[in-house]
Amino acid sequence: MRKYLVAFFALVFAAWAANVKLYMKDGSFHIVREYQVQGDRVHFYSVERSQWEDIPLELIDLKRTQTEAAERQARFDADAKVIEQEEKVEHELEKETSRIPQDPGVYWLEGNQAKPIKLAEATVHTNKGRSVLAKLSPIPVVSGKGTLELKGEHSANVFINPEQELFIQLAETERFGFCKLTVKGTVRIVENLTFMPVTNEVVEEPVMVPTFQKQLAAGGLYKIWPKEPLPAGEYAVVEYTEGKLNIQVWDFAIQSGAK
Repeated sequence: MRKYLVAFFALVFAAWAANVKLYMKDGSFHIVREYQVQGDRVHFYSVERSQWEDIPLELIDLKRTQTEAAERQARFDADAKVIEQEEKVEHELEKETSRIPQDPGVYWLEGNQAKPIKLAEATVHTNKGRSVLAKLSPIPVVSGKGTLELKGEHSANVFINPEQELFIQLAETERFGFCKLTVKGTVRIVENLTFMPVTNEVVEEPVMVPTFQKQLAAGGLYKIWPKEPLPAGEYAVVEYTEGKLNIQVWDFAIQSGAK
């Protein structure tokens, strides 16, 4: 799309730049298609009269004419460069989008290859024990607190880039983002939970990380990356509906100097 915009912009400028204001020393000007300094005269093509004409050089403010033309060219060059850069970024995004599978999940790019992050098995830990989240039905009706946990102290998905970009393909419209995990013994806590027995709601308290999110395709494909470099630690991409305890977790770690 932008390549057509660039071409259109260039054509518009070509038409605009083809006409030059040939300034007189009294402040007036002629709109000319082109001009040539020939000895003590200026030979120019008048746009208004559609013919070649001559005028004494001593009447022409040549410096003002040349300065304005140069400024116009510089503005055009700057605008064209911005559009070219935007087109380059859009082209790179299109390439990235084409590499990401359409299957719901979280992915990262290694070179030109998209690699999936496996959906983690999360468990709900309460004073009654642990239950796999997918099997937790119905939600407990007895008030109390709990935690959503992942087994193991560390994720198997390790990145060394603190500004790691990830891609999430949603199956349906949901909230999503980066979550900071807390290591406690042999588990990683995704979030604290409070169960409300009367309303059958769950108050979830994940520690969310500020991120940038960019939609790449209408089908629910997003690119997500942190607003600030992530300190070394355990994290996850989470997809969730507030109060429903239907969170999905794709865990990863940021490790300085990882190999």
